Amino acid sequence: MKQLLKQSALAAGLALAGLGVQAQTITLKVHHFLGPQSIQHTTMLGDWCKALARDSKDRLKCDIFPAMQLGGTPVQLYEQARDGVIDVAWTLQAYTPKLAKLEVFELPFMMTNAEATSRAAWDFAQKYAQEDFKDVKMLAVHVHGPGNIYTKTKAVTTMADLKGMKVRAPTRQVNKMVAMMGATPVAMPVPQVPEALSKGVIDGAVIPYEVAPGLKVNELTNFTAETDRTYNALYTAVFVVPMNKAKYDSLPADLKAVIDKNSGREMSAFFGKTQAGQDVPSKKVFEASANQKISIIPKAELEKWKKATDQLDDAWVAEMTGKGMDGKGMLQSATDLIKQYTK
Repeated sequence: MKQLLKQSALAAGLALAGLGVQAQTITLKVHHFLGPQSIQHTTMLGDWCKALARDSKDRLKCDIFPAMQLGGTPVQLYEQARDGVIDVAWTLQAYTPKLAKLEVFELPFMMTNAEATSRAAWDFAQKYAQEDFKDVKMLAVHVHGPGNIYTKTKAVTTMADLKGMKVRAPTRQVNKMVAMMGATPVAMPVPQVPEALSKGVIDGAVIPYEVAPGLKVNELTNFTAETDRTYNALYTAVFVVPMNKAKYDSLPADLKAVIDKNSGREMSAFFGKTQAGQDVPSKKVFEASANQKISIIPKAELEKWKKATDQLDDAWVAEMTGKGMDGKGMLQSATDLIKQYTK
């Protein structure tokens, strides 16, 4: 009887220990390059982490670290997630050359709106970029709202106005676009824009409204060129949210299910819609700035811009084809997916 009681007690202890392990809180380290007041920090990643906590009954939580607080540079974020330095990153795909297939969404005048294009980007990634993502658990692929051109000394109302200007661009394709339009592209991560503007390293920058006030672009420039919003966007940039694969694999099945529920096409759409939604209050900051003049580039002028940069589509197709892929089919697929999701 004593032996039986000992065995029962041992079994009960092991069961309780198992429940303890099952019930323990797992905290994910989430890292990004923007500030703690940014919409990416407070709402996009913030709301995502709240959803994880809610759906896991507080067994999954996050510590979100803004502004590269855990060290490194923005271009290293994907590798930090891949290598387990952090658990989750929010970063530009442009910082990771292996994800160049997603550049198709950064071609000039591809995007209709951020929500639809983010859904399209997720589907496209699932179809064409699975091999690229094999070393991480990809949680979302999304884009931001329409990009604008901000300049210090001269308004941009036609393509000719860009000639001779040094303009910051965020991605490889946007750098090429800026060059084709007559400006000198200067590549740099977005946190470097304020200093570059203030020191005259650049004459202007292309970024969306949402991030501009946080970078004091409304104070450091005098002119905003906004494209006619009934026309496809001048450009957008693609963002990815990779999770460390080993961390995901280590989770119990029910917590993996929580991650799965809060990732994919709809999370991508939420990120895109939320980021683009910040364009509205951010534009009001520019409208309220005494030193700012906002110009709307009309469709007729944008047609000229599109014609001047159309060869970028052909160059991207040729690059993909040269790597043994169906470049033409991929471009058509991206275009069709955007059209499918655009309401």
